[in-house]
Amino acid sequence: MTQYETVSTDAGEARVTWYAGAKPWAVLALGHGAGGGVEARDLQALAHALPAHGVTTALVEQPWRVAGKKVAPAPKTLDTGWRGLWPALAEPGLPVIAGGRSAGARVACRTGHELGARAVLALSFPLHPPGKPERSRAEELLGTGLPTLVVQGGNDPFGRPGEFPAGAHGLVEVPYGDHAFAVPKRAPLTQDEALDVLVDGVVEWLVTLR
Repeated sequence: MTQYETVSTDAGEARVTWYAGAKPWAVLALGHGAGGGVEARDLQALAHALPAHGVTTALVEQPWRVAGKKVAPAPKTLDTGWRGLWPALAEPGLPVIAGGRSAGARVACRTGHELGARAVLALSFPLHPPGKPERSRAEELLGTGLPTLVVQGGNDPFGRPGEFPAGAHGLVEVPYGDHAFAVPKRAPLTQDEALDVLVDGVVEWLVTLR
């Protein structure tokens, strides 16, 4: 069952789309990136797959997106919106796993520990701007202080799996995937198979958190 909830934050009104889990044991909150919303293929794949595994999934739309703006605000404002949403995410009384894709993954990494998250799921973590590996954001990822899983496309220009530093985090590679986990038509796996790799990797990791 899908439910929608509007939440007031200090950054404006945010929206949560809830996908209720079967006999849920946790909530996975997923924020979107700076270039799109919760319609992203990875967020949708997880929202439709995880409830069957007992994980209620909450897709979070940041206030700037709800307001119809085209450009994401500064990271500090994104963090403010996420913090304001957290009480609604924790309302079911279950452990909350903080997650998101791209900019949303960075938000989850920066705020997860202070908010009391159980763990962090980073989808397409933007390790650096394309072509600028010297501008690393590894510190955000390595500093979560929580069980952390990165799911990264094999051809992500924001950071390929082999570029990630060693650390306590796990890493699942989606072969041939770009920053949006899209795979080229010539790839030896289909788009659906690529998303299966993503979902299966997340499910296996979630089992370790129970």
